Amino acid sequence: MNHPFDAALALEATSPGAWRGATSPAYANMVGPYGGITAATLVQAVLQHPDLLGEPLSLTVNFAAAVADGAFEVHAHPVRTNRSTQHWSVSLVQQDEVVVTATAITAARRTTWSVDDAPLPQVLSAAALPRRPEAPVPWIGRYDIRFAKGSLPRHWDGAESPAGTTLWVRDEPPRALDFASLTAMSDVFFPRVWLRRATRVPAGTVSMTVYFHAGSADLAAVGDGWLLAECGASAFRNGFSDQHAHLWDAEGRLLVTTHQVVYYKE
Repeated sequence: MNHPFDAALALEATSPGAWRGATSPAYANMVGPYGGITAATLVQAVLQHPDLLGEPLSLTVNFAAAVADGAFEVHAHPVRTNRSTQHWSVSLVQQDEVVVTATAITAARRTTWSVDDAPLPQVLSAAALPRRPEAPVPWIGRYDIRFAKGSLPRHWDGAESPAGTTLWVRDEPPRALDFASLTAMSDVFFPRVWLRRATRVPAGTVSMTVYFHAGSADLAAVGDGWLLAECGASAFRNGFSDQHAHLWDAEGRLLVTTHQVVYYKE
């Protein structure tokens, strides 16, 4: 049986650089699909393109409009191919309107001196922490999330608190990590404004960027194991805030860093 994630990412090629797909109820959010699954779908299209060079290096996704439940088309085209990098233009279309735009860079990496400058946070293991019991929207149930610190407020009373979160995460049911699932997991964090203000204001991602520091061999080494993720924010101002996060494997290898601009309503 297909994993729910693979079913959600199923794409049917309709012409060179174009695919047809549909949103999955398993990854539904409060309105439309979970943003992480949309970003993962765009990565999947790039990875399936016959002219692909290398592996994902970066992805920027701009949510120009809300993605509606139902069918969509994805278009992915390499706009320039160099010796070791390839630059992509990607879009998601519904009812002849572009609702998501993206740019991506893939690269043929070569072995060089390498080091991680962001150390793995020291927290309790995933096995020592309880699983988040409730899944208020379907997509949350598709992940096993264990909060080490910075869970959602127990009391929605407007009390201000730090916006940082550290958590363990993996697919539910467990699934071997790949670039698409790593992209989706880069968006598992609740809006930072909910933690900062303990108030459930409407909020949504406007733009997200993922920087891939790991190659396919690194992801294969993770298998279906846990990732440790740390997320925070720097500023909340005039209806928009930033969000930044790191995701490591259990051995301390930094896999991705990610940044978002998030809209919130007073």
